[in-house]
Amino acid sequence: MDDFLEILNKRGSGALGEKMGIEILEASPERLVARMPVEGNTQPMGLLHGGANVVLAESLGSIGTQLHAGVDRRIVGLDINATHHKSATSGFVTATATAISLGKTICCYEVVIVNDAGEKTCTSRITCLILAQRN
Repeated sequence: MDDFLEILNKRGSGALGEKMGIEILEASPERLVARMPVEGNTQPMGLLHGGANVVLAESLGSIGTQLHAGVDRRIVGLDINATHHKSATSGFVTATATAISLGKTICCYEVVIVNDAGEKTCTSRITCLILAQRN
């Protein structure tokens, strides 16, 4: 796991992930864990924005797929969905992405997001495509 975190630290989490305060806590192709603050990622009613959940889920699925594919391959998201179960208004949300399938060209993850009380706030599924090697 330390090797994967080292790769992420070298490459960074991307401009959007940094703006949203996403912090990767654990990373391997099979399982990823990250947290994100609610503050700064809310919609006008003060609730965590549903799109923020999707960004968090897509970040983990994309990172997991990249780790599986290797740094020389390109990856893109094909599909993502999210079901919002409960709102979050403060603290952090923590996402755990678990690989459903790690193939030669397709990877799929289930991402479960919980609030600080451990209550499920969102469930997402992301599918990514592994493309040819980078030039």
